[in-house]
Amino acid sequence: MDRAKRIAFETVDANARAIALTGDSIFYFGELGNQEYRTADLMTSLLEEEGFSVQRGVASFPTGFVATYGSGKPVVVIHTEYDSNPDNSQQPGIPEPRPIVEGAPGHCEGHNVNAAVMIGAAIAIKRAMAECGLAGTLKIVGAPAEEQLLSRPYMVRDGVFADCDIALHPHIGSELSCTYGLQQSALVSATFTFLGETAHAGVAPWKGRDALDAVVLMDTGLAQFREHMRPEGRMHRAITEGGQQPNVVARRAAVWWYFRDPAASGARELFEQARRCAEGAALMTRTQWECDVLSAVWPMRSNRIAAQTVQRNIDLVRHPVWDAGEHALARKLQERAGVAVEGLRDKTPPFRGQARQAASANDGGDVSWVVPTAKFYFPSNIPNIGFHHWAAGVALATSIAHKGAVAGAKVLAGAALDFLADPALVAEAKASFTEELSGQSYECLLPADQAPPADLNREKMEAFRPAMQTHYLHDKPVFV
Repeated sequence: MDRAKRIAFETVDANARAIALTGDSIFYFGELGNQEYRTADLMTSLLEEEGFSVQRGVASFPTGFVATYGSGKPVVVIHTEYDSNPDNSQQPGIPEPRPIVEGAPGHCEGHNVNAAVMIGAAIAIKRAMAECGLAGTLKIVGAPAEEQLLSRPYMVRDGVFADCDIALHPHIGSELSCTYGLQQSALVSATFTFLGETAHAGVAPWKGRDALDAVVLMDTGLAQFREHMRPEGRMHRAITEGGQQPNVVARRAAVWWYFRDPAASGARELFEQARRCAEGAALMTRTQWECDVLSAVWPMRSNRIAAQTVQRNIDLVRHPVWDAGEHALARKLQERAGVAVEGLRDKTPPFRGQARQAASANDGGDVSWVVPTAKFYFPSNIPNIGFHHWAAGVALATSIAHKGAVAGAKVLAGAALDFLADPALVAEAKASFTEELSGQSYECLLPADQAPPADLNREKMEAFRPAMQTHYLHDKPVFV
């Protein structure tokens, strides 16, 4: 192990408690997308204290940021998300449904630990760069509202990643692993709003133009279209406005759709079909309609050279060692959730090479089409437990998350330092990246004038924050 990497790993070990407290604090903040104010403030204050230059509010996201250390080439960027999900408040370490605050948002995937890993690695890399005189620039990008697949397409469009040579993206999982190739799918997120006219539904319904009828007819049209979709495509929706009361014809109704496909072009085609169905529904109901594209993401891919570099550091760091209590908690939760009971995984799996593309999406996908990228997973959650469910919140502020975060921060720091120290490795990654794209050119799926919804989730977060903040941790992480 070279000196820079040894310094970074020792820094991570010395600050294991601070990394754990960072993740735990964010866990109890439990902030929804675009409302991660306390989370972003904690992260940026820690980076500023360490000597990073911080720019807040990037790409019109109040809770987004870019922190920078160093200068010149290469530019290595680390980016990750830190938002929670609605209605998934869960007390950590309890293997049964037990909310901290009933009905409140909560971390049920582990983005709180993503943030802790990024901050811990950033500080370790910076200290290694300073002590070893390494040239280059380290950029840390905070990406809000990943659960709404929101921020990074806007950031790519607005040039946040334009000068970057290598991108690294840590994400929670149940083991240390990395693959290359296409890993996740493309997705278009859009709301369709219909506007009609009210009337008394019992006395004179013929005077009304029912916006909710339009939502239902659009839904019916897309339901019929599913028979003719390619099997790998996906469409799903939530009706966000459906009228005020039954005896008043709904003047306004809205539905929020996701359209998924392995390719950006396929997701765009599904979206265009939805627009046709919306237009037809409006014609049938004599209503007006409008569409707002919230976000549109390309499929996540990892570059082969970048992934192999991460894998060499996975092999160096190895898996955490779990104790009997941690295994017992994992088995109890697996049994309660009705999944395979195997406890925690003790060994790092062999390098799997080419990825198997999943139907899930991540808004970091756009980054991976403009910068050679590696997305890797670190073991801070329990095997076989699905995300976006109370069970996925059980481990996120326990020693399982803490040990996995230390391993993840070391892998992340080691890979970043490999690129910072070796311009030839950066050049190799860039050459393979060009080859992998095979002439495909990236074009942002967002409308050119689209602005991000800065008020997303504001009312919901404000409703629950007073009760949630009574559970906030009082200690602030201190990196030594």
